[in-house]
This record gives sequence, C-alpha cells and structure tokens, in this order.
Amino acid sequence: MTSVKRRVTSAERRLVESLIAAYANQRPQLELFRDQLLPALANSSALSQHVHSIRSRLKDPDHLRDKLLRKLKEARDKRQPLGITPENLVRKINDLLGVRILHLYTRQIRQIDAALRDVFDESKFALLEGPFARTWDDESRALFKDCHITTRRSPSMYTSVHYVIGSASRTKMTAEIQVRTLMEEVWGEVDHSMNYPHESESLPCREQLKVLARVTSSATRLVDSIFITLDDHCRSRAAALRSGAGRSAVNRSGKATRR
Repeated sequence: MTSVKRRVTSAERRLVESLIAAYANQRPQLELFRDQLLPALANSSALSQHVHSIRSRLKDPDHLRDKLLRKLKEARDKRQPLGITPENLVRKINDLLGVRILHLYTRQIRQIDAALRDVFDESKFALLEGPFARTWDDESRALFKDCHITTRRSPSMYTSVHYVIGSASRTKMTAEIQVRTLMEEVWGEVDHSMNYPHESESLPCREQLKVLARVTSSATRLVDSIFITLDDHCRSRAAALRSGAGRSAVNRSGKATRR
C-alpha cells in the first residue's frame, strides 16, 4: 500500500472505487472512440508520410486508481473538492484514452501538426487543449514556438507535443494525443517502466535517467542533422541538374543557329 493510500479516508476510498467502477462501465464507449480516432489518423495521407507508427492504450484501472488518489491528496492540500464524479470522469481525466504518434525527426512536427488539425476538423473532434510541447531544451523550444506551439517546462527532461481532443459522440469523452520522436520514445519507455505510477526511490537510477534524457536528445539532434544534410544534398543535386539541362539547351540552340 502506498503512502498516498494510507492518508485517504474511507469515504474518499469509496469515492475512488466508484470512479473505477464508472470507468469500467464506460470503457466500451472509450473503445468506440478509439475505433473512430485511429482509422481517422491512419487514413490521413498527409499525416502518414511523416509518421513512423501510432500506438494507443486505454488506461490501466490500477494506474487510474493511483492517479485519482494523488489528485485527492492534491485537492485536499489545497482545501478544494476533487471535482471528479462518475458522470464527468471521461471528460475530466484526459488520458483514459491515450494515443502516441511517433516520428523520426523534430522538424516533422510542422507538417504533423497541420495534418492533425485537418483530421480533427474533418472528423469533428474538438481540439480542447493544445497543442503544447513539454520540453527542457532551448533549441527545441525555439522550433516549437516557430511552429506556433506553446511550450511548457519539462522537469522530467523529456520532449513531447500534447493535444487533448473531444469525441464527436453524444456522450462526450476526451483523449490525449502525444507526438514525439522515436529517440524520445526510448527515454519515455525506460522512464515509464521505472517511475510509473510511482517514482523510483533509487537516486542513482533517477540520475541515470537524466543522463539518458540528454543522450536521447543528442541522438534526436543527430537524426535532425542527417535529414538536414540529406535535404541540402537533394537541393544541390537538383540545382546542378537544372543548370546542366540549361547549358545543354543553350548549346543545342547555338548549333541550330550555326546550321
């Protein structure tokens, strides 16, 4: 039993369990929402040409229980009500349905963001929050701002762009979409296995995770550099071909004039 659980009252525990039961009852609607959202993303040609893969999950009930207990403690510390009921659970907890979009390099976010907005508009999914980027890196922050994506500080040292959308159904539900590079996904998977739903008590592991965040950020920059170099090479080659074609045309014209 966690330290958070020891501090909750029996009434609070009953509230949490009623919310877990409500989640179980509404899971079929969330699955339907997922079945509508994933094909809409997969069938977007504008999105698919910039995306490596798409993953999704419905929140584990035990993880939801831990999250609700943490929110209860935070609300009590602030002397505020929890504000989450069985009726509004699927709207208030945004990540009951989570989708993760993975891509290769950072600059793709401009095209991915535009494609996502088109998907939301076409499928009538309301954009309720975002996009915003959690990042600790100044260079990434500048890129996101140039793409008109607001940024938030990321103490855990990962970079990811977040969207919260609402369903098009009569029963309103929310889903969280995260967009991140494959390199950042490596860090995210290690962090999740070690720190979720509770942070590891091992200080050396936490420090090593910070080092991993810097390593994955450097790897992302290297991938960015590779694609920038490739783009530059392709542009130079295309310019050379155009120049060569132009000279050939001039030479042919000159020969025809002399004849």
